[in-house]
Amino acid sequence: MGQLIQCVPNFSEGRDAKVIEGLLDVAQSVEGVTLIDASSDESHHRTVVTLIGNPAGIEEIAVRLMRYAVEQIDLTAHQGEHPRMGAMDVCPLIPLKGITTEECVEVAKRIGQRASEGLALPIFLYEAAASVPARRNLARIRKGEFEAMANKLQQTEWQPDYGPSAPHPTAGVTAIGVRQPLVAFNVNLNTADLSIAQEIARSVRGSSGGFKHCKAIGVMLEDQQIAQVSMNMTDTQKLPLYRVFECIKLEAKRYGVSILSSEIIGLTPGQALADSAAYYLQLKTFDYQQQVIENHLI
Repeated sequence: MGQLIQCVPNFSEGRDAKVIEGLLDVAQSVEGVTLIDASSDESHHRTVVTLIGNPAGIEEIAVRLMRYAVEQIDLTAHQGEHPRMGAMDVCPLIPLKGITTEECVEVAKRIGQRASEGLALPIFLYEAAASVPARRNLARIRKGEFEAMANKLQQTEWQPDYGPSAPHPTAGVTAIGVRQPLVAFNVNLNTADLSIAQEIARSVRGSSGGFKHCKAIGVMLEDQQIAQVSMNMTDTQKLPLYRVFECIKLEAKRYGVSILSSEIIGLTPGQALADSAAYYLQLKTFDYQQQVIENHLI
């Protein structure tokens, strides 16, 4: 099957069906790349697309999608619950098969070079592709969001890796990175009080003293009138989903609320789900590789 990369671009559009439909058409326009998932959320005002393909195909599809986002998405009219700084906000690459992290970094750099030249779009490299340690953390790059980028890019330490030192007037700034698989995991609470979700997010995220491999924010789902703890779980082998879920359940009791539901956005490693199933079923022993039928199919 050769080299395979997973690409999970996030777009700052979750409401306009016509724009989203066009986005998915572009996502299926390159031979050697397969669209395997797409998820749009009106409250977050965001669409997440998951693609798998060879390095050349991923490079081409990322540039095409970035071009489409620049042409179709206007951040001056964008308001949503999820932080954002660009029309294509982020574009992470994940090495899947037959390719190293270092090789994926080279793909990320080629994408950044091509997009910056053709679209006058500032590009930052993050995580394993970061040019300096301060840019490994995506949250630091995105801080201030679209509205603050004009001033931020004037600072010496925030000169983009590629492109002009000013954000695109409507498409902002894009970050391209290389990372390991993460799980986008959201927990919905039976309350419309956003402050409760924000407090719970603060208690579980690593940056404020919670779990090292958890990034979390509290958001409001206006269409459902419920608050949500929205998370990125960056290493489910070291921090399983059930552990954070149980912690959120415990923290919610402090405020007299409970969990309504949870959701996974995009793809997840099967092991992450199997670990949670084993926990809740109280399996004494369970070997995911050996005891799951699908793992023996060729």
